[in-house]
Amino acid sequence: MTGLSASLVRGAVTSPFKHAGRPGATLPTSRLTLPAAPAAPGALAAYRRICGFPEPESGPLPLTYPHVLAFPLAMRLMTGRDFPLPVVGLVHTWIEIRSHRPVEPGEALEPTVYAAELTPHRRGTEVTMVTEARVGGELVWESRSGYLSRHATKAEAGPKAEAGPKGEEAQEAEAVAAAEGRTETVPALPAVAEWRLPGDLGRRYGAVSGDRNPIHLHPLTARLFGFPRAIAHGMWTVARCLAEADGKPGELRSVRAEFRAPVLLPGTVTYAADPAGSTFALRSGNGRVHLTGAVTRAF
Repeated sequence: MTGLSASLVRGAVTSPFKHAGRPGATLPTSRLTLPAAPAAPGALAAYRRICGFPEPESGPLPLTYPHVLAFPLAMRLMTGRDFPLPVVGLVHTWIEIRSHRPVEPGEALEPTVYAAELTPHRRGTEVTMVTEARVGGELVWESRSGYLSRHATKAEAGPKAEAGPKGEEAQEAEAVAAAEGRTETVPALPAVAEWRLPGDLGRRYGAVSGDRNPIHLHPLTARLFGFPRAIAHGMWTVARCLAEADGKPGELRSVRAEFRAPVLLPGTVTYAADPAGSTFALRSGNGRVHLTGAVTRAF
């Protein structure tokens, strides 16, 4: 069993014993680090293919790739006994990534992960996880991610609607509300490309990234967590958008992305961006916005 798979099992076992929103909860102070190593060529090539990045014989790592390399560390930390939130049900709500310089595949990258802060959220509690990557002691890449643990709060107090049978649209709407519940208007952006996403995309990306969360794998396992069908990995949607937005490899320096609604599989989505390519969105034909983001470039 791989380290990430072991963490998923440990998370399933420990989550029922954790209570989100507990007063006085604190985060572990430990920092987890992987030994410095270059990217494995085969794994990197598979990641480029599944996310739509070009496959040059040489060239810097995709902006999102260090996150994939470090994700097993984040899972190990979040499934530990001293982590206060249950990992089952955690929703990735946003991510910020900054590359201080292009990182070449042959460079020995040393990732470190730690939990930075717990903050109240109107739908529960949000934890910020930080990932840093160094080469020979030099900080070359870093990211911050927000994960929401959904639980009852005072902001949600009030009369409950009567329970009843739920169709697919109702289930998806409920999942969207659980993800974040944002209500602000998203600026309309011109369509650039349309992507047809197959039903097995979650399984294929999971095989490449190691993230085999059941909500991404099959309709039956996704329904256990309130989704009508399997959903695409949020980090795949970000990476696919960056692959479309990237000009020359290594040109992108930072991204801030907000996950607004799950992408059901199979499905068709539209990538939209402003003419300068600095802001982007991923939306469905019914107008539902799944992802919004902004990038900066090296000039």
